[in-house]
Amino acid sequence: MDFRDAWDRAMKQTEIVRPRIQPLQTFDKTLLPYIFLAESAVNAGDTVVRKGEVTVEKPSLLLPPNLPLFEGFESDHASKSDLDTLADFLLVRGVRFPSMNYHNKTESVDVREGKLGEAVGHYERELQRAENVSTGLVIGPEDCWPFSVMVYIGSAVLRSAENDIRRLWERYREEH
Repeated sequence: MDFRDAWDRAMKQTEIVRPRIQPLQTFDKTLLPYIFLAESAVNAGDTVVRKGEVTVEKPSLLLPPNLPLFEGFESDHASKSDLDTLADFLLVRGVRFPSMNYHNKTESVDVREGKLGEAVGHYERELQRAENVSTGLVIGPEDCWPFSVMVYIGSAVLRSAENDIRRLWERYREEH
């Protein structure tokens, strides 16, 4: 599967069941924990549970606009060298991420017995019970998980944009 096929499948099949409620940090790094669920391609009727966290932070070097850096999103069809062209791939399709570092760290990948719907209900209840407002719950194709996680990140960035603009404006007014 190439980038285009994986991206198209992820765009069609990714569902953000429970978005991150807590806003992103405007001036500091933000940790975006997630639980990604997918129907197992190997064990029919079971669910793959991928838990991870994406760190979004300002790059140490100034980057041109719309040139994000992605790390830790390697998969069976996306190697480290492929990630170098990922920003260009997304840009050509009109997908723009702010020029930040996006570093994914997968904490665990497990197989949970039972259907995807049961796993979704279990993790929704678990997050609700823990009053966890920072972890997102995402469903998507197992083999396209990097792109599904990017969809999740993009939605969090988009939802925080208005708040970020307000904070930038407030900081500007305080300094001038």
